[in-house]
Amino acid sequence: MKTLSLLITFFIGSLFGQAQDITVTVDNVSNDTGIVVFSLHSAETFMKGPGIQNVASKIENGKVTITFKDVAAGTYAIMALHDENENNRMDFHENGMPKENYGTSNNPVVYGPPQFASSKFVIEKDDLEMSIKF
Repeated sequence: MKTLSLLITFFIGSLFGQAQDITVTVDNVSNDTGIVVFSLHSAETFMKGPGIQNVASKIENGKVTITFKDVAAGTYAIMALHDENENNRMDFHENGMPKENYGTSNNPVVYGPPQFASSKFVIEKDDLEMSIKF
């Protein structure tokens, strides 16, 4: 009986807790060389490796649009990287400055590594569209 109650609760919760889509556009890519890599992050994954979802796209006329599908309600941040040499990582100069352009959700002015606090947003029950600037 306890198992049946849990199954019914899960089923009813799934009817009302549908996942959303997040569509992200970068329209100021400096050139069409390489790809733009997007990562959807929670506070736990931000700046620590791969995101919860990762999507890459070719660039056309300095613009890229992607969609993260079936995102559960919660607090997230998105990072975008213009990976010009398609090595799936950010490259750095000897002095530690990035060689490739990047941006995060909310387009904060960054002096140093991006921070989750300035990039976070909440998605609840509606799909979301946003633009990230490099």
